[in-house]
Amino acid sequence: MDSTSHTKAAGAAVPALTDGYLRADFPWYSLDDCWTGNRWLSPVASTPDGRVDYGSIGHGDEPSRGYHPRGSSVGSTDAADAVDERRFAVVVTVACRPPRRLGDGTGMLEATSVSSAAWLAGSGLLAATAQAPLGREMRQTWLDQQSNLAWELADDLGGPGWSPLTLPVNGTPQPFRYRESEYGWVLAGDAPGVHLGAYGRGVSAYALGFTTVTDLAAYGA
Repeated sequence: MDSTSHTKAAGAAVPALTDGYLRADFPWYSLDDCWTGNRWLSPVASTPDGRVDYGSIGHGDEPSRGYHPRGSSVGSTDAADAVDERRFAVVVTVACRPPRRLGDGTGMLEATSVSSAAWLAGSGLLAATAQAPLGREMRQTWLDQQSNLAWELADDLGGPGWSPLTLPVNGTPQPFRYRESEYGWVLAGDAPGVHLGAYGRGVSAYALGFTTVTDLAAYGA
Protein backbone atom coordinates (compact mmCIF):
# COMPACT_ATOMS: atom_id res chain seq x y z
CA MET A 1 0.00 0.00 0.00
CA ASP A 2 0.95 3.65 -0.26
CA SER A 3 3.88 4.41 2.01
CA THR A 4 3.51 8.19 2.12
CA SER A 5 1.71 9.16 5.31
CA HIS A 6 -0.37 12.29 5.32
CA THR A 7 -4.01 13.22 5.65
CA LYS A 8 -6.01 15.99 4.03
CA ALA A 9 -9.51 16.99 3.03
CA ALA A 10 -10.47 17.44 -0.61
CA GLY A 11 -12.72 19.73 -2.62
CA ALA A 12 -13.96 22.17 0.06
CA ALA A 13 -12.86 23.91 3.24
CA VAL A 14 -11.85 21.43 5.91
CA PRO A 15 -14.14 22.78 8.68
CA ALA A 16 -17.22 22.58 6.43
CA LEU A 17 -16.41 18.97 5.54
CA THR A 18 -15.72 17.80 9.07
CA ASP A 19 -18.80 19.58 10.39
CA GLY A 20 -20.94 17.50 8.05
CA TYR A 21 -19.38 14.29 9.33
CA LEU A 22 -19.76 15.34 12.94
CA ARG A 23 -23.48 15.97 12.43
CA ALA A 24 -24.10 12.33 11.45
CA ASP A 25 -25.93 10.00 13.85
CA PHE A 26 -24.05 6.90 12.70
CA PRO A 27 -20.39 5.76 12.71
CA TRP A 28 -18.06 6.47 9.81
CA TYR A 29 -15.71 3.88 8.34
CA SER A 30 -12.40 4.14 6.54
CA LEU A 31 -9.52 1.85 5.68
CA ASP A 32 -7.71 0.57 8.75
CA ASP A 33 -4.19 1.45 9.89
CA CYS A 34 -2.62 -0.85 7.30
CA TRP A 35 -3.23 2.03 4.92
CA THR A 36 -0.47 4.56 5.64
CA GLY A 37 -1.04 6.88 2.70
CA ASN A 38 -3.12 9.92 1.88
CA ARG A 39 -6.67 10.25 3.26
CA TRP A 40 -9.32 12.80 2.27
CA LEU A 41 -12.99 13.60 2.82
CA SER A 42 -15.75 14.19 0.29
CA PRO A 43 -18.82 16.28 1.15
CA VAL A 44 -21.58 14.38 2.96
CA ALA A 45 -25.04 13.88 1.42
CA SER A 46 -28.05 15.05 3.41
CA THR A 47 -31.81 14.81 3.02
CA PRO A 48 -33.78 18.00 2.31
CA ASP A 49 -34.47 18.31 6.03
CA GLY A 50 -30.73 18.28 6.82
CA ARG A 51 -30.23 14.73 8.09
CA VAL A 52 -26.89 13.25 7.00
CA ASP A 53 -27.40 10.00 5.08
CA TYR A 54 -23.99 9.05 3.67
CA GLY A 55 -20.48 10.19 2.92
CA SER A 56 -17.20 9.00 1.42
CA ILE A 57 -13.66 8.87 2.79
CA GLY A 58 -10.95 8.55 0.16
CA HIS A 59 -7.51 7.00 0.32
CA GLY A 60 -4.60 7.51 -2.04
CA ASP A 61 -4.75 9.78 -5.07
CA GLU A 62 -7.87 11.86 -5.54
CA PRO A 63 -9.79 10.34 -8.49
CA SER A 64 -9.35 11.96 -11.86
CA ARG A 65 -11.79 12.10 -14.76
CA GLY A 66 -8.99 11.24 -17.16
CA TYR A 67 -9.06 7.43 -17.01
CA HIS A 68 -8.61 5.24 -20.08
CA PRO A 69 -8.32 1.46 -20.23
CA ARG A 70 -4.82 0.26 -19.46
CA GLY A 71 -2.88 -0.79 -22.48
CA SER A 72 -3.24 2.59 -24.20
CA SER A 73 -0.06 4.17 -25.45
CA VAL A 74 1.44 6.10 -22.53
CA GLY A 75 3.79 8.06 -24.75
CA SER A 76 1.12 9.31 -27.12
CA THR A 77 0.32 13.02 -27.25
CA ASP A 78 -3.32 12.22 -28.05
CA ALA A 79 -5.54 12.77 -24.98
CA ALA A 80 -7.49 9.70 -26.02
CA ASP A 81 -4.40 7.56 -25.41
CA ALA A 82 -3.60 8.90 -21.93
CA VAL A 83 -3.55 6.46 -19.02
CA ASP A 84 -4.62 7.41 -15.51
CA GLU A 85 -2.00 5.97 -13.18
CA ARG A 86 -3.68 7.22 -10.01
CA ARG A 87 -4.32 4.72 -7.22
CA PHE A 88 -7.23 5.15 -4.87
CA ALA A 89 -9.79 3.40 -2.69
CA VAL A 90 -12.91 5.18 -1.46
CA VAL A 91 -15.07 3.94 1.44
CA VAL A 92 -18.76 4.90 1.34
CA THR A 93 -20.65 4.79 4.65
CA VAL A 94 -24.45 4.71 4.38
CA ALA A 95 -26.76 5.12 7.37
CA CYS A 96 -29.20 2.27 8.07
CA ARG A 97 -32.55 3.98 7.53
CA PRO A 98 -36.08 2.54 7.40
CA PRO A 99 -38.63 4.07 5.02
CA ARG A 100 -39.36 7.48 6.48
CA ARG A 101 -41.20 10.70 5.83
CA LEU A 102 -39.10 13.82 5.47
CA GLY A 103 -39.24 16.09 8.46
CA ASP A 104 -40.48 18.96 6.32
CA GLY A 105 -43.38 16.83 5.06
CA THR A 106 -42.34 17.02 1.41
CA GLY A 107 -42.26 13.27 0.74
CA MET A 108 -41.08 9.79 1.63
CA LEU A 109 -37.60 8.26 1.41
CA GLU A 110 -37.01 4.57 0.74
CA ALA A 111 -35.17 2.37 3.21
CA THR A 112 -31.42 2.12 2.71
CA SER A 113 -29.77 -1.27 2.14
CA VAL A 114 -26.57 -2.94 1.01
CA SER A 115 -27.83 -2.30 -2.52
CA SER A 116 -27.83 1.42 -1.70
CA ALA A 117 -24.16 1.19 -0.76
CA ALA A 118 -23.39 -0.82 -3.90
CA TRP A 119 -25.16 1.74 -6.09
CA LEU A 120 -23.36 4.69 -4.48
CA ALA A 121 -19.99 2.93 -4.82
CA GLY A 122 -20.69 2.09 -8.46
CA SER A 123 -21.75 5.67 -9.12
CA GLY A 124 -18.60 6.94 -7.44
CA LEU A 125 -16.43 4.79 -9.65
CA LEU A 126 -18.25 6.09 -12.74
CA ALA A 127 -17.75 9.68 -11.58
CA ALA A 128 -14.00 8.98 -11.40
CA THR A 129 -14.00 7.52 -14.91
CA ALA A 130 -13.88 9.51 -18.13
CA GLN A 131 -14.06 8.70 -21.79
CA ALA A 132 -12.11 11.69 -23.13
CA PRO A 133 -12.62 10.99 -26.86
CA LEU A 134 -16.39 11.33 -26.42
CA GLY A 135 -18.21 14.59 -26.91
CA ARG A 136 -20.37 15.95 -24.12
CA GLU A 137 -23.60 14.47 -25.47
CA MET A 138 -22.07 11.06 -26.17
CA ARG A 139 -20.40 11.03 -22.76
CA GLN A 140 -23.74 11.75 -21.07
CA THR A 141 -25.28 8.88 -23.02
CA TRP A 142 -22.43 6.62 -21.89
CA LEU A 143 -22.86 7.74 -18.26
CA ASP A 144 -26.61 7.11 -18.41
CA GLN A 145 -26.07 3.63 -19.82
CA GLN A 146 -23.40 2.76 -17.26
CA SER A 147 -25.47 4.23 -14.40
CA ASN A 148 -28.44 2.07 -15.39
CA LEU A 149 -26.18 -0.97 -15.50
CA ALA A 150 -24.70 -0.10 -12.09
CA TRP A 151 -28.19 0.16 -10.61
CA GLU A 152 -29.27 -3.17 -12.11
CA LEU A 153 -26.15 -4.82 -10.67
CA ALA A 154 -26.66 -3.20 -7.27
CA ASP A 155 -30.23 -4.49 -7.22
CA ASP A 156 -29.03 -8.07 -7.82
CA LEU A 157 -26.19 -8.59 -5.36
CA GLY A 158 -26.81 -12.34 -5.36
CA GLY A 159 -26.50 -12.55 -9.13
CA PRO A 160 -23.63 -13.66 -11.36
CA GLY A 161 -22.25 -10.12 -11.67
CA TRP A 162 -20.90 -10.37 -8.12
CA SER A 163 -18.61 -12.71 -6.23
CA PRO A 164 -18.14 -13.20 -2.46
CA LEU A 165 -15.25 -11.55 -0.66
CA THR A 166 -14.50 -11.61 3.06
CA LEU A 167 -12.69 -8.62 4.56
CA PRO A 168 -12.04 -7.51 8.15
CA VAL A 169 -14.21 -4.80 9.72
CA ASN A 170 -12.80 -3.69 13.07
CA GLY A 171 -10.76 -6.88 12.95
CA THR A 172 -13.74 -9.21 12.45
CA PRO A 173 -14.22 -10.98 9.09
CA GLN A 174 -17.34 -9.75 7.30
CA PRO A 175 -18.90 -10.94 4.02
CA PHE A 176 -19.03 -8.56 1.07
CA ARG A 177 -20.16 -8.74 -2.54
CA TYR A 178 -17.46 -7.77 -5.03
CA ARG A 179 -17.15 -7.13 -8.76
CA GLU A 180 -14.48 -5.90 -11.16
CA SER A 181 -14.65 -4.07 -14.47
CA GLU A 182 -12.20 -2.37 -16.79
CA TYR A 183 -12.80 0.82 -14.81
CA GLY A 184 -11.95 -0.58 -11.36
CA TRP A 185 -13.72 -2.53 -8.62
CA VAL A 186 -16.75 -2.11 -6.38
CA LEU A 187 -17.78 -3.94 -3.21
CA ALA A 188 -20.62 -3.67 -0.70
CA GLY A 189 -21.76 -5.25 2.56
CA ASP A 190 -22.84 -4.52 6.11
CA ALA A 191 -20.82 -3.17 9.03
CA PRO A 192 -21.93 -2.47 12.60
CA GLY A 193 -24.53 0.29 12.42
CA VAL A 194 -24.24 1.01 8.69
CA HIS A 195 -24.17 -0.30 5.14
CA LEU A 196 -20.68 -0.13 3.65
CA GLY A 197 -19.57 0.32 0.06
CA ALA A 198 -16.16 0.87 -1.49
CA TYR A 199 -14.65 1.41 -4.92
CA GLY A 200 -11.16 1.84 -6.27
CA ARG A 201 -8.59 1.51 -8.98
CA GLY A 202 -4.92 0.58 -8.84
CA VAL A 203 -5.31 -0.72 -5.25
CA SER A 204 -6.15 -4.37 -4.58
CA ALA A 205 -9.48 -4.79 -2.79
CA TYR A 206 -8.31 -8.17 -1.47
CA ALA A 207 -5.76 -6.49 0.82
CA LEU A 208 -8.16 -3.99 2.43
CA GLY A 209 -9.55 -3.80 5.95
CA PHE A 210 -12.10 -1.37 7.36
CA THR A 211 -12.34 0.35 10.72
CA THR A 212 -14.53 2.83 12.57
CA VAL A 213 -13.22 6.39 12.36
CA THR A 214 -12.52 7.62 15.89
CA ASP A 215 -10.79 10.94 15.16
CA LEU A 216 -12.29 13.05 12.40
CA ALA A 217 -10.12 15.94 13.55
CA ALA A 218 -7.17 14.12 11.97
CA TYR A 219 -8.69 14.86 8.56
CA GLY A 220 -8.29 18.56 9.18
CA ALA A 221 -4.55 18.29 9.69
